[in-house]
Amino acid sequence: MDNCTLCPRMCRASRPLTGTGSGFCGLPELPGICRADKHMWEEPDISGTKGSGTVFFSGCVLRCDFCQNSEISRFSCGKTVDAAGLADIFRQLESEGVHNINLVSPTPYYPVIKEALAIYKPSVPIVCNTSGYERVETLKELEGLIDIYLPDFKYSSSEAAAKYSAAADYPEVALEAIKEMIRQVGTPIHGEDGMMKKGVMIRHLILPDNIENSLGVLDMIADNFPQDIYVSLMAQYFPTGNEKHSELSRKITEEEYERVSSYMMLLGLENGYMQEHESADSSFVPDWNLL
Repeated sequence: MDNCTLCPRMCRASRPLTGTGSGFCGLPELPGICRADKHMWEEPDISGTKGSGTVFFSGCVLRCDFCQNSEISRFSCGKTVDAAGLADIFRQLESEGVHNINLVSPTPYYPVIKEALAIYKPSVPIVCNTSGYERVETLKELEGLIDIYLPDFKYSSSEAAAKYSAAADYPEVALEAIKEMIRQVGTPIHGEDGMMKKGVMIRHLILPDNIENSLGVLDMIADNFPQDIYVSLMAQYFPTGNEKHSELSRKITEEEYERVSSYMMLLGLENGYMQEHESADSSFVPDWNLL
């Protein structure tokens, strides 16, 4: 792949089939799969009782300083697969009875994913689990292939986005990306079993000493998206020991969480989930290299 423009960084990077590419992400064209297994720790209407068939791709186009999956998000790792190999993973997960196929950090590999879905399209929903830092033009190429979009909305503050993710344009980029996701699949539709079959659910992770950023994200959601949009407010941040910023060296406090969750209710964002404060624990980070 030459002149890669898949993500908003528009690096025009050269990405060989395998090895190390140029540009911000430094990733090759073929994905590395770090884990493909049933995952029980997504939102209840994603994981359900049978698990979400989660495929963790290596690398990331955002690479936040606070990433809790930094072991796999900083570079290409895991088992390299082509489109046929990825289709086989989809087929295997589906055979295990999962509720959906959940693509985690798929952005650098959308062309391979599209090819894999052309080879084998599972009968269960396809979930695009993304940082929210997406080009609208790239998302349009996925229309009809993705059933559920599960984007982060990390920042309302350009300053915070630049500081933690080297992406000052994140707020406006994510806003337009999520609008496109909603255009494609709408707000959540659930089956009789309570599982999400189609639609968008927005995630936001509260960071310590960044409450104004979180309140701003909730304002942007309330001002720009349908009132029945689902929001998953996450309290799971914990320091990994690799923090570059002193404010990230602790978990969020009960007071910080209460302020953000109360504001969410005040805005009338009543659909979705609020995560237990006790979820901020490294035990919820998966073991890698499980295929």
